[in-house]
Amino acid sequence: MDARLLDILVCPICKGPLVLRKAEKELVCKPDRLAFQIADGIPVMLESEARRLDPLEEIE
Repeated sequence: MDARLLDILVCPICKGPLVLRKAEKELVCKPDRLAFQIADGIPVMLESEARRLDPLEEIE
């Protein structure tokens, strides 16, 4: 994922920063505990498509 794009992308819910998880191909919002999939290099930034993180799942 392009670093410049990552710098401007924010969580669509809280407008907070996102953490890139390369291995899982997703962007994570720590406060909302949501993971947004990256499909074919394009982040899917829809709340309805986001994966809710398990309460015990660690976020780096």
